[in-house]
This record gives sequence, structure tokens and C-alpha cells, in this order.
Amino acid sequence: MAVADLLVVVSDVVLRWVIVYFPVCFLDITPVCSSVMVTIVASTECSVWLTVFFTFDRCATICSQRLKSKYCTEKTAAVVIGTVCVLSCLESVPWYFKFEPGHVIDNVPWFCETKASYYTSSTWAALELIHRILVPLLPFLLILVSNALTIRHILASSKARRRFRTHSTGDRQPDPEAERRRKSITLLFAISGSFILLWTPFLSYFIYQRVGFMSNSYHPSPLAATLGVMLQLLSSCTNTCIYVATQSKFREELGNFLKYPCTLIVKRLGRPPDVKGTTRM
Repeated sequence: MAVADLLVVVSDVVLRWVIVYFPVCFLDITPVCSSVMVTIVASTECSVWLTVFFTFDRCATICSQRLKSKYCTEKTAAVVIGTVCVLSCLESVPWYFKFEPGHVIDNVPWFCETKASYYTSSTWAALELIHRILVPLLPFLLILVSNALTIRHILASSKARRRFRTHSTGDRQPDPEAERRRKSITLLFAISGSFILLWTPFLSYFIYQRVGFMSNSYHPSPLAATLGVMLQLLSSCTNTCIYVATQSKFREELGNFLKYPCTLIVKRLGRPPDVKGTTRM
């Protein structure tokens, strides 16, 4: 998830805006900027679907011990991550052919202009619809269903566990299992909740745009479009912050990483100098 989110930031924030603000550079060659656009689509789709499968993993871990022992393993995670990455790359390939050169100088195609057929072709319309179903309509639905199942299971099991502890031992002390479950739920809802909240403006504007096109009543709103894209990109930067806020082990390792250079300098400065040529009496 972190690698996919980083690729989104690099491709959709850094490279895209280098193309916008630094014209006539290497990135403006048509095959290069087309490849950048493909990378943007692939990394975004990979980030979204890894969030979905993270939600599935947490749901299976919390709701079913059988599914947890059978599927929530490193091997399964590696297969899922590899499959998601490959399918995301394959789905993004058609977007390479969305663009055509704006100018050809010395037989070198420059700039990426959207083809006129993109706005009139039924094939492109179908591809756009499929893409928006995959990102983010279907992930929205799957995350909501997974979270609803998780919440229902937690409420039922927590109620039964409290009743059992009270009737059997009369123990009203804090329950370690309930505390671990609470931390897991906090992480799950923080990641999936931020995804839903930050993608909602982008999705809402897309629906408004498509409905407006079909009814010939579309009035573009640059501010709403920019805000939707900004929040959608922000969703790729929140996971690391969420891990820092909710995971003590993550905070510990991050602190060790930040303190390591200082520790190294202190050890170097505190080491006594080597004196050569002295004789022991």
C-alpha cells in the first residue's frame, strides 16, 4: 500500500505538474507523457484495490478464525499484491492510446493531445465507464459491505464476551482481547473511512458530469473538479499518517529510524581518540 501510494504521489503529483509547469522538456515527448498517464492510472488503481483487500483481510481476521488461518497469510498476501499490480497495469494499457502528438518537430512527436475520438467513440465511453466502476464505484461498495460485516460481528461478539466474563468470573477489569480488537478496528476504519471521505467529492463530480453530458445540461465547475482531484490525491498520502497515529510498533520503528543518525554521531564524538606511538610503562 505504501509503495502504491508513493507511486501515485510521484506520477500524479510530481511528474504531471513537471509537465504542466516546465514545458518543452523530455517529459513532453508524446510516448513519454503517454507512459506517465498510464503510470498514473495503474498506480491509482493499484492503491485503491490494495485498500479494498486490506479491508477484506481485516474483516476475515476479525470475523472468522477459519478464514484467518487459511487465507490471512504472507503467501496469500504476496499472491494478492502481485495479482492486483499485474491487473492494474493491464487495465491501464488502453489509456496510452488516448493521446496523439500536438506537434511533430524533426520527426519527434511532442505533447499529449487528447484524441477527438475520445469524446465521440462508444468504445472509449465504455472503457471510461468500466474504469470508473473499477475505480472507485466498486471499491466503495465492497469496503462498505466489509465494514458493515465487521461492525456487526464486533458488536455481537463484544456483547457476548462481556456477558460471559460477567456471569462466569464477575471480572470487570479491562479485557486485553477487546483492547487488541479495538486497535485493529481503529486502523481499519481510519484507512477505509479516509478513502471513502476523500474520494467522495471526486466521485460526486464525475456522476454530475456524466449525467450532465447525457441530459445536455452540464455546466463545468473548475473549482469543484480541482477540489475533487486534490482530495483524491490526498487519500494516497494519509495511510502513513494513519499508521503513525494508530500503530505503536510503527511509531517505535519510525522513532528508531529518525534517532539513528544522532546516535551514530554521538557514538563517534564520544569515542576516545586513538593515540599512536605511545608505549605502555
